[in-house]
Amino acid sequence: MAKEVKRTTTKKSAAPAASSTGTVRKSRTKAQAVVLPTEDQIRARAYEIYLRRNGGQGDPLSDWTQAEMELREELAGR
Repeated sequence: MAKEVKRTTTKKSAAPAASSTGTVRKSRTKAQAVVLPTEDQIRARAYEIYLRRNGGQGDPLSDWTQAEMELREELAGR
């Protein structure tokens, strides 16, 4: 005789909404939400970094990573 197995369903939570200040992502290990900058925000900041050095020699990847780091720090401080 087969044993009856009781199945339970779990609710899938809705994806966190993106805010105007960045993208909200929930950490799997922490209950605290992490706000990440959007691609458009990073792009704009990287361009500002480029303009600060008057369009002189530089590395676009370095500008991008610096912009992302600056924005993450700003958003974490909120």
